[in-house]
Amino acid sequence: MNLEAKGIEQIIEIGKRLYQFRFIVATEGNISYRLSGDRILVTPSGLCKGFLKPEEILTVNLDGKILQNPSNLKPTSELLVHLAIYQERPDVKSIVHAHPPIATGFSVAGIPLEKCIVPEMLLTTGYIPLAKYGTPSTHELSENVREIIRKSNSILLENHGALAVGNDILEAFYRMESLEHYAQISLVARLLGGEKTLNSSQIDTLLSKNSH
Repeated sequence: MNLEAKGIEQIIEIGKRLYQFRFIVATEGNISYRLSGDRILVTPSGLCKGFLKPEEILTVNLDGKILQNPSNLKPTSELLVHLAIYQERPDVKSIVHAHPPIATGFSVAGIPLEKCIVPEMLLTTGYIPLAKYGTPSTHELSENVREIIRKSNSILLENHGALAVGNDILEAFYRMESLEHYAQISLVARLLGGEKTLNSSQIDTLLSKNSH
């Protein structure tokens, strides 16, 4: 299986998982994968990502020009965000954008997930900042994301949802999954009286033991 066929297969699989996990509903969400060179596979606009077919995945370049479009569909309305991230982060190979309910609740409340409350969070997702609101599908949003994605692999989008990046599609999905899990833990802790965060000494020890 060549890289393009494998990328399409994984996009379809992760679309199913996002839909099954209720991280997206209806036609929400988008996924992309960087191929060799400047070619990028992207999901279409207006279709449920839980039931995608191979011929519905588009190929664009880093300028947003459509290179392949077998089903004559429009690319995701958040294409500008994906392109900005790929331009800003040459190391990123895949991007997942979704609306996981708890994490999106934090984004609507304007609350970043930046408290270190469990070791796994620090070692997998890291601190999760909040990108300022920008109108979806506009340069305003893509520039707000560009400013913050340089130092984080998972971010909340104010009043919009979340996105995660990775070296492959599965890693981006796992980071999205971890982000929502962390948001759930944080919410429960707040309902029970507030989070008890790890102190700087505990964080330093944790990082030193996992740096080898």
